[in-house]
Amino acid sequence: MNASEIRQAIDELWDRQIVPQLFEYIKIPNKSPMFDADWASHGYMDQAVALMETWARAQPIVGMQLEVVRLAGRTPLIFIDIPATGAASGEDCVLLYGHLDKQPEMTGWSAHLGPWQPVLEGDRLYGRGGADDGYALFGSLAAIVALQRQGTAHARCVVLIEACEESGSYDLPYYVDHLAGRIGKPSLVVCLDSGCANYEQLWLTTSLRGLSGGNLRVQVLMEGVHSGAASGVVASSFRILRQILSRLEDERTGRILPPELHVEIPAQRIAQARASTTALGEAVYAWFPFVDGMQPMEHDLAELVLNRTWRPALSITGVDGIPPLSNAGNVLRPYTAVKLSLRLPPTLDAGLTGVFLKQLLEHDPPYGAHVSFEVEKASAGWNAPELSPWLDASVAAASQEFFGQPPAYMGEGGTIPFMGMLGEKFPGAQFLITGVLGPGSNAHGPNEFLHIPMGKRVSACVAQVLADHYHASAQGLTTGVAANPAHGQRGDHGCC
Repeated sequence: MNASEIRQAIDELWDRQIVPQLFEYIKIPNKSPMFDADWASHGYMDQAVALMETWARAQPIVGMQLEVVRLAGRTPLIFIDIPATGAASGEDCVLLYGHLDKQPEMTGWSAHLGPWQPVLEGDRLYGRGGADDGYALFGSLAAIVALQRQGTAHARCVVLIEACEESGSYDLPYYVDHLAGRIGKPSLVVCLDSGCANYEQLWLTTSLRGLSGGNLRVQVLMEGVHSGAASGVVASSFRILRQILSRLEDERTGRILPPELHVEIPAQRIAQARASTTALGEAVYAWFPFVDGMQPMEHDLAELVLNRTWRPALSITGVDGIPPLSNAGNVLRPYTAVKLSLRLPPTLDAGLTGVFLKQLLEHDPPYGAHVSFEVEKASAGWNAPELSPWLDASVAAASQEFFGQPPAYMGEGGTIPFMGMLGEKFPGAQFLITGVLGPGSNAHGPNEFLHIPMGKRVSACVAQVLADHYHASAQGLTTGVAANPAHGQRGDHGCC
C-alpha cells in the first residue's frame, strides 16, 4: 500500500465530496425514534438514507451491491456488500458499522450555530450528527475507494449503517438475523462511532459502558393545591423523589451505592487508564466546559478515567411536572418525574439491571406515594478482546504513518449496543473501534462538531488496516476465537 497515495485520495474525497455531503446531512432533523415517535411519517430518516444511498452508489467501487433493507415497523438499514479484490482472503470478510440517526436538538447552541445548521469554521464542521455518526459511511467507503484506486487488495467488506443506534439499537438484532446469510462470519469488525482523547493520534476503544434508563415518577396528589394550605401536611413529590434517588446514589460523592451495580475492574484496564493519563495529563478533564471555579469529581486522573469507563454513574437527563420559573405559582405540585440515565460497567448485564432498578426504586414508597419506574432502555456494554498480533502491528503502523504518533488505548463512557451483540454473535472476530469524537466535540450536546482532519486520518487508518487484514487473512492469521477472558464476566458483585 502506498500511504502517500492513500492520503492524497482520501483528502481529495473529503474535500470535494464528503464535507459537502455532510453539510446536507446535518440539515436533516432525522432524530432517532426515541426522540421522534412519528419519524416514519415525518420522512426525515428516509431523506438521510437517500442522501447516503445516492452518494454511495456513485462511488467507483468494483462490484458493490447496495440495498436499503426495510423490515416492517422498523427503521431502515443500509446494507452494502463489496466483493474481495483478491482471491487470497477466501471467504473472510470485514464488517464496517455506523449509524445515521441523531440525538435531539438540545439547548445552549451558540448564536451563530444550530443543530440543523451546518457551519464550517476552520477544521470544524458544526451541526448535529456529522461526527456522531454521519461520517461513518463516507469514511468507510473512502478507505475502500482509496485502496482500489491504487490496486491494493482487500477482503470482502460488508457495510451496515443503521438508523436506531441513539435509541438503543433495538431494531438492529432483527436486521442482523435477517441478513445473517449475506453477512457471513467477519473476522474483523470496524466501528467508527467511538471517541478519541485528542486529535493527535489514533485512539482504540477498549471498552464501552452499558446503559440502563427509564422514567421515575412520584405522585402525591390528583391535582395541584395551594402550597400554603398543603405544605407540612402533604409531602412534596420532589422531596420523596430525592429520598428515593438516595437509595441509588450518594448525593455527596455521586457514587452508585448498590454493590450489585459494580464489577471488578480488570487489571489491564486499570493499567491502560494510568497510561492514558500519562499522555493526556489534565486534558482528561480540562476540555469539559466547566463554569469558573468548578472542579472535577476526583483529583487522581486515573480514577477519573475509570469513573467514566468502568464505574456506574447516574445522570438526570429530563424532568416533568415542574413548570418553568416564569410560570411557577405557589402550588404544591401533584407529581415529579425524571428521566434516569444510568451508565453501567462494561460487563454488567443491562437487562437484569433494569429489573433490579425497578425493585430498588419502587419498593416501600415513603408516605404511600405512588412511585413508578418504567424501564425505557437497556443496552449492553462491551469489553474488547485482546488484539491479535497482526492487528496490533497494523494499528501501530497506521497511527505512526498518518498521525506521526503511536496509537493510544482507552475505554469510552458511552454505549454502542451493536458491539456487545457482535461480540456474542462473532466470538472469533477482532475489533477496531475508533472515532472522531474528541475534546470539545460535544456529541449529543450543543455546538457539536466534526474535526475534519481527524476524520481524514481515521479514514486513512481504516484503509491501512483493511490492506493488512487482507494479507493476514491470506496467511490464515485472522481465523480462530479471539481471547477475551474478561468478556461476559461481572466480577464479585455482578447483577446476576
